[in-house]
Amino acid sequence: MTKQLRAGIIYQGPSLLDGLPIVAIATYSDRNTKTGKVLQTYIMRSDISPLEASKTGQDFSICGDCKFRGEVTSDPKRKQAKNRTCYVNLGQGPTIVYKAYKRGVYPMAANQENRVGLGKVRVVRLGTYGDPAAVPSHIWDELLTECLSHLAYSHQSGFRPDITMQSADTLEQAQAHWAKRARTFRVIDSLDDIDPTNEILCPASKEAGRRVQCVKCQLCSGLTSNSKKSIAIVEH
Repeated sequence: MTKQLRAGIIYQGPSLLDGLPIVAIATYSDRNTKTGKVLQTYIMRSDISPLEASKTGQDFSICGDCKFRGEVTSDPKRKQAKNRTCYVNLGQGPTIVYKAYKRGVYPMAANQENRVGLGKVRVVRLGTYGDPAAVPSHIWDELLTECLSHLAYSHQSGFRPDITMQSADTLEQAQAHWAKRARTFRVIDSLDDIDPTNEILCPASKEAGRRVQCVKCQLCSGLTSNSKKSIAIVEH
């Protein structure tokens, strides 16, 4: 029996957002205390580091026009974009994975069998860093074929609402998605901002008492979830 891969390069090629070179790497890890033991996926520029991509705005290739990217800067004292508010710490996971990729640590998982095998009987997270919309859709279909469950988010409006939560920056954006029967994931300023008719508080959040990890919750899986309500989390 072939041993199941714990990590691999699932895509290497042009970004579907701007055509520039990106890489998508899957790694099986339990280091994230919020998500639990999950197959994480990092979508990055393949030619420049995550920090450099952020600082120069070249992270558009993997983030699109997400407002949390921040502003391009040439300030030599800054390591990343000015006013960047994304929750992902670029100096940690993305940089560690990028450096390992450059050292040739990760094997290629370049065919359907490899990708199905990586996700098999695991919880899969699409876009631990980066937006799944930057990667060809069939990559995700293969990765999820035999998975236990998954969680996924996209800031690119209309991308795969069947499997991804549509990231909404405002209530108005969320309402537009709901009108199309899509589910959303929305960052809010306070608990008072939740729309109780359409949203529930993220069960893994501090405000909800961190009563369950994402690996057990399984609500952030787009329209494949049994839940009809969308998810909101308080900004930290």
